[in-house]
Amino acid sequence: MPARRGAADSEARDLAKVSLHHEGDRLIVGLGGTWQMSGLLPGTTAVEAALDGPAAPGGVHFDSAAIEGWDSSVLTFLMRVEDAAEDRSIPVDRAGLPDGVRRLVELARAVPERGTRTEESRGSPLTRVGRFGMSVYDGALDELEFLGEAARAFGRFLQGKARYRKSDLRLLIQQAGADALGIASLVSLLFGLILAFVGAVQLQQFGAAIYVADLVGVGMVRDMAAFMTAIIVAGRSGAAYAAQIGTMKVTE
Repeated sequence: MPARRGAADSEARDLAKVSLHHEGDRLIVGLGGTWQMSGLLPGTTAVEAALDGPAAPGGVHFDSAAIEGWDSSVLTFLMRVEDAAEDRSIPVDRAGLPDGVRRLVELARAVPERGTRTEESRGSPLTRVGRFGMSVYDGALDELEFLGEAARAFGRFLQGKARYRKSDLRLLIQQAGADALGIASLVSLLFGLILAFVGAVQLQQFGAAIYVADLVGVGMVRDMAAFMTAIIVAGRSGAAYAAQIGTMKVTE
């Protein structure tokens, strides 16, 4: 029994807690305990009641000195408190929050709302045409900038001035070359079978079935080789590079 009671007391101390008190015209929202999605989390009812009290506070401040641990649950609580204060035109000061929490809240607030983007997309037909033209113009500039940067980087590479790790370059060459041999062989085999089947049916009518091998060889070298290269570069290597770069950007 004492062991169970001690465990219960420890669990109660670790629960997320919210305390409210006033300092002048400011409402201080104190955060304590461990904030976890798996635990019992306090709501914002008490905070909203304090905001709607007879003496409305002039600002909301946070005190997180008693927080022992947190995850995304504390962000949800803070966002709800800020939304409630914003609805009542009460300013919120995030100076008392941990640095990590404050940065995440600021990042969440920096994302534009969906409704705002929808309203901006509306307008007269002439306005939509103008926006479309500007988007095409901006896209063309981005493409030209990308081509210019790629040309400069390739020029530095040829001059020996590029900074890169040779091990990474060898790995990329292996992934785009030797590792692509399997899919290249499979696609080549399938295209060759299709050409042989289609060509044999037609050439047999003229008694020229002997030229099926020539048709497959010439067709694969002259036409299908470029098509296969495009499929492999765009559908395999290009997609892998794009996914890797996207992961790097998200991590950054």
